[in-house]
Amino acid sequence: MKLFNAKQIYAADKFTIEKQNITSTQLMEQAAVQLFNWLHLRMQGAQVKIHLFCGIGNNGGDGMALARHLQEHGYNIGVYVVNYSKKRSEDFLVNLERLKDRKVWPDFLEDGSSFPEISKEDIIVDAIFGIGLNRTPDDWVVSLFDHLHRTQAFILSVDIPSGLFTDRVPERKEAVIKSNFTLSFQVPKLVFFLPDTGNYVQQWEVLDIGLDVQFLMETETDYELIGKHEVLPLYKPREKYSHKGTYGHALIIGGSFGKMGAVHLAAKACLHSGSGLVSVLVPKCGVLPLQTNLPEAMVVADDDDERITKIEVPIAPTVIGVGVGLGTDKRTAKALSDFLEGNKVPLVVDADGLNILSNTPSLLDKLPPQSVLTPHPKELERLIGPWKDDFEKLEKAKGFSKKYDCILVIKGHHTLTVYNGRGYVNTTGNPGMATGGSGDVLTGVITGLMAQGYEPLYAAVFGVYLHGRAGDIMVEGKGYQALLASDVSEGIGQAFMDLFAVERREAGEDQEEGR
Repeated sequence: MKLFNAKQIYAADKFTIEKQNITSTQLMEQAAVQLFNWLHLRMQGAQVKIHLFCGIGNNGGDGMALARHLQEHGYNIGVYVVNYSKKRSEDFLVNLERLKDRKVWPDFLEDGSSFPEISKEDIIVDAIFGIGLNRTPDDWVVSLFDHLHRTQAFILSVDIPSGLFTDRVPERKEAVIKSNFTLSFQVPKLVFFLPDTGNYVQQWEVLDIGLDVQFLMETETDYELIGKHEVLPLYKPREKYSHKGTYGHALIIGGSFGKMGAVHLAAKACLHSGSGLVSVLVPKCGVLPLQTNLPEAMVVADDDDERITKIEVPIAPTVIGVGVGLGTDKRTAKALSDFLEGNKVPLVVDADGLNILSNTPSLLDKLPPQSVLTPHPKELERLIGPWKDDFEKLEKAKGFSKKYDCILVIKGHHTLTVYNGRGYVNTTGNPGMATGGSGDVLTGVITGLMAQGYEPLYAAVFGVYLHGRAGDIMVEGKGYQALLASDVSEGIGQAFMDLFAVERREAGEDQEEGR
């Protein structure tokens, strides 16, 4: 699903109005009908009071039109105009008059007005500011937001929580509505998924308001939201007459005394994700644990007992994953530097591999094209430098990716993959995955996919999805607190099966009908 910016959404509105030969007021009515249908389906005429707070722009016009539909169906409503400016949009004025024609007279709230009493059992509809907001709301409006929050009533935001910008981080945290649910028109917004802004959106759903499908399909966007339907076309089915050599030979390089678990997790996830063969290069201290606990993997030992001091690869791997549990000892760093000097094998770099790169930036020029780097926030900061907010972070990440022709997998609640000026926002995963070793599993999954012939970008995007989906599946039986990285690895097979769960059920139903 593409993530459009505000300018593109306005262009989609204009294109739709012209192509469908409708007015902007009619398009607003389509949006209001979808809002009403969503609410009506869930409330079924319940007489809890619905308080609609409407701005004086188009977002407020949506709220006014929704109020009219609610009133026509017998709902108990209160309508308030948040009168923050003398300017009025034409569509707001049209819907204000339509509401008055039905004998509904909104209360106008201004600086110094008393705010209405609201019970925590009531519902608040937030239609104050939309995607066109370009400045921080006035202090009295911020006080209104605080009043709404303190009522503890359920807050439903129209299109976007009021006070939240689409292209930058709010200057004041209190100047944004924290919605319980946001109904986003046609597409979600990028700010729903960024750490600095995502907390304002607890849950969201997209409402199809009828924007032109051709425009949406043909317009290129900088960001894409990745779910099941986006990764299904990436999946490579296994051939009937294939063997272990068909699906590549992955090599995991890492480990140091006390950190062999990282290699174990990465190698096991690499196997679970489908790599035909997996070898590991570890210090001598890792041989016995790996041979005992992971018999499916082959082990190559460094001469040193506690750390890797040279990287000599006696096999011809398809892909190499390096860095998990590696440590940053100067001998290890030199070994990695020497290895990069002549290596042409595709790489996935994580953990201490990234730290060594950031300590010696000249090594970045030695990476093979389209290497996959998987930093967590601190590792990313060491690579690209500090940032003031998520938008600057993304721009710096794009610049870094372009400079070194690498794929950046920025780990987080919504892991974001960056390459070639575009970002891919993942939708799977949960807070239970915030546990040691989870990143090692991700490294193994991406490495395993690349071993099978997935292009590096697709391996990264698909791997991040599978990793998160495995965590979502396994957390159902474990709970957030008890979920382990090894559980996520064990869930990768179920994540693959889940890709086709709906399709298989539908096929089964069709067969039964045929019988």
